[in-house]
Amino acid sequence: MSTTMNVSLVSNSKALLGEGPVWNTTTGQLYWLDILEHNLHIHNPGHPQNDDIITIPPYISSVITRQSGGIVLTLQDGFYSYDLSTRELTLLAEVESSLTDNRFNDGKCDPRGRYLAGTMSLSNQLSKGSLYSMDREYKVTTLLTEVSISNGLAWSAEGNTLYFIDTPTRNVVAFDYELETGHISNRRVVVQIPDHLGFPDGMTIDAEGMLWVAHWGGWCVTRWNPLNGQLLQTVPVPASQVTSCTFGGTDLDTLYITTARVGLSEEELSKQPDAGGLFIIKLGITGTSSTAFAG
Repeated sequence: MSTTMNVSLVSNSKALLGEGPVWNTTTGQLYWLDILEHNLHIHNPGHPQNDDIITIPPYISSVITRQSGGIVLTLQDGFYSYDLSTRELTLLAEVESSLTDNRFNDGKCDPRGRYLAGTMSLSNQLSKGSLYSMDREYKVTTLLTEVSISNGLAWSAEGNTLYFIDTPTRNVVAFDYELETGHISNRRVVVQIPDHLGFPDGMTIDAEGMLWVAHWGGWCVTRWNPLNGQLLQTVPVPASQVTSCTFGGTDLDTLYITTARVGLSEEELSKQPDAGGLFIIKLGITGTSSTAFAG
């Protein structure tokens, strides 16, 4: 099923690698990133003239609100906290600091406020990354190894199922998730992405438990039923490299979509001039709010 509605461009940022959108329910702002330009974008719906860009190197790749205030984020070599007022950056946990060819990629918090984030190779080597979990005491646990491009994360409403994307596999997998311990088990494939839709990238989940997947090289975002692997909806995007999505807005009924322009030729960019921009669409579907880091 394809939607006839069109997405709207709300920020023509021309990001090299737009990623990691997260809605701040407290401030009514959307945080999103340009990993390769090391930028945190803060979007103010209705007042885009007040949008802000903060440079936080190296390779800021995910951002989460924090229960105690401020934000937490992943840089190339670990988990950090950041004070938006003082612009003070504090290391919480160093990870893979000796693996200089790796960097963190996507990350989100589980329903208990643990921060899960995974890594990938900067030189596109396969199986060099891992998926990690940091608890409120900043203890880091390795959940998965031999990951190629650690990407989309989402949890079921009950919190007992974790969905995860390792992009080159073209699969969305599910794990049984123990909320008390953060332990994962029983890996299985729940969605298989066909070749013509490119590669699955970032992901979110809606209030009905359906998964929304951004497609790198696929010009779209799709909605899937993880219980039977059925494709439910396709949202075309006027950019080939669609990277991630999340629900925001006062009623969590606006789907925000990030895109990238890295690697595109001048000819390709002439056909998708808004690549690297931030897009929105309202589909009559409600999302779920993101969980803040508990530490």
